[in-house]
Amino acid sequence: MTTAYRVELDAFTGPLDLLLYLVRRNEVDLVDLPISTITRQFLDYLQVIEFLDLDLIGDFVVMASALVEIKSRLVLPRNEEEAVEEIVDDDPRSDLIQQLLEYKRYKDAATALDAQAAEWQNRFPRLADERPTQGRDHAADPIKEVELWDLVSALSRVLQKKIVEETSAIRYDETPIAIYVERIGERVREAGRVPFSEFFAGTNLRSKIIGIFLAILELLRHHQFRAEQPADFGEIFILPPVETVGESSPDPAEASDPPSME
Repeated sequence: MTTAYRVELDAFTGPLDLLLYLVRRNEVDLVDLPISTITRQFLDYLQVIEFLDLDLIGDFVVMASALVEIKSRLVLPRNEEEAVEEIVDDDPRSDLIQQLLEYKRYKDAATALDAQAAEWQNRFPRLADERPTQGRDHAADPIKEVELWDLVSALSRVLQKKIVEETSAIRYDETPIAIYVERIGERVREAGRVPFSEFFAGTNLRSKIIGIFLAILELLRHHQFRAEQPADFGEIFILPPVETVGESSPDPAEASDPPSME
């Protein structure tokens, strides 16, 4: 039954993206990659990725294997002859570091182009008759302020406090993601600010936890909801979209009863 809710999500761009996040999180120099620390943290994230059952889990497993191999080569004892050969040989981290440097250049260039495009649009806005008739592609929206991997880390902390029930034919939760999106969206709009961990209170069902997590990502990426993390590695809070001038507030009668995650 696991494959019944395998996750296909373009937000999870791959293991190199996670490695770059870990480098920034640890505030270390990329060219002097602390392989032991990075490997341990990468394996922690791998457990959550396996829990989500992502389609690209194989890429993360391959990277985890490569990290473990590099770590073992660095810590294995060497005799004098091997030590001399090691001076001649390349650093076992060199190929990985080169991949990360190239990927970082690619991401930095993409970010710079996005910023330039946004600035250009602010300076030279399109005229009304030049604007496209259809709306923008919300699927291309990034997660602002709090990164995807911060949310994965928050989910990891939630899972550490739970005994998660495996999916079975009887316990399988078939609630569509759209229903979770609606319920969570209403709850956040009503409360104004909801801790990430509270959405998972009262449930240990694996498929339901995944559904709630994906719904939160949907709200952040496609519906202009926001996430903030006041303290490093601390609780993440989900906030409603910022209302623009002229935007009407929701009818209080429509949100009279707080929505339930059940």
